[in-house]
Amino acid sequence: MNTSKTDISVVIPAYNEDESLPELCAWIDRVMQANRFAYEVIIIDDGSTDRTWEVIKQIGEGNTAVRGISFRRNYGKSAALHVGFRAARGEVVITMDADMQDSPDEIPALYEMIVKDKFDMVSGWKKKRYDPLSKTIPTKLFNAATRKVSGIYLHDFNCGLKAYRQAVVKNIEVYGEMHRYIPLLAKWVGFKKIGEKVVEHRPRKYGVTKFGLERFIYGFLDLMSIVFVGKFRKRPMHFFGTIGLLVFLLGGGIAFFLTLEKFIKSQPGMPPPRDVVDQPLFFLALTAAIIGTQLFLAGFLAEMISLASPNRNDYVIAERSNFDAADHVKD
Repeated sequence: MNTSKTDISVVIPAYNEDESLPELCAWIDRVMQANRFAYEVIIIDDGSTDRTWEVIKQIGEGNTAVRGISFRRNYGKSAALHVGFRAARGEVVITMDADMQDSPDEIPALYEMIVKDKFDMVSGWKKKRYDPLSKTIPTKLFNAATRKVSGIYLHDFNCGLKAYRQAVVKNIEVYGEMHRYIPLLAKWVGFKKIGEKVVEHRPRKYGVTKFGLERFIYGFLDLMSIVFVGKFRKRPMHFFGTIGLLVFLLGGGIAFFLTLEKFIKSQPGMPPPRDVVDQPLFFLALTAAIIGTQLFLAGFLAEMISLASPNRNDYVIAERSNFDAADHVKD
């Protein structure tokens, strides 16, 4: 096993990028050699149907710093990043796309921001883009909505060029389509020093884009999911129980009002009251009481499932003081 210090790990998801990878890896090598970085490049072939995997192996034969992982089928960018993060050994982990639209010349500045400026992660901002309006306008709307919901004020959440402290990538789990929300995943775990750097967006030189407009629909749904899971994963009863209790009290309040109204109108000299069950509000109250009870039970069951989870007490530890190596528990 290689125990030498690695300054930078570059993680590159690739899907049908056999044309761009040789040029990209040569460019990365020039930058690393010029700055005397000890580095590795981890390329994840995400089930490509062209010669991407053969090209990765050929590059690795000439440059042992380049390592490859091949999926049997296309799993998506999040899966590729997750596997790359698990394999990364660098003090700083940098992600970039394989299509040559991200410039390796940005690597030294990103590294400095992590190591010297002590950022937990730095996200690239492609301030000047070479994309059509059909892509840039939805992207602006997507970023605005994500800023509002997440409270993280980045201009370009979906930029593939990002830098991370190693502890960040080792303590987050990227799944589904969550690669768009890695800053939010990092924030939920406790890494809150998140920076931004204007980076170059290069015109596409090889291949075609792998993403369509449907990513914005999926992205919005994923945002709702990650906000909910991040906030209530360890205490689901706080969400379901609160809403269930409020809905149940609404139903109970309506039932009490109808009962009180009938009692008052039953007094001598008052017009004969309608039966409670003849009023539409009664059925609204009954429905609210049933829904409230179901939500409360859903929260209770979710708590039982959470308690049974093997990860229920996994917390990210930042530092230790006066602990011997033998005393360490899993971070």
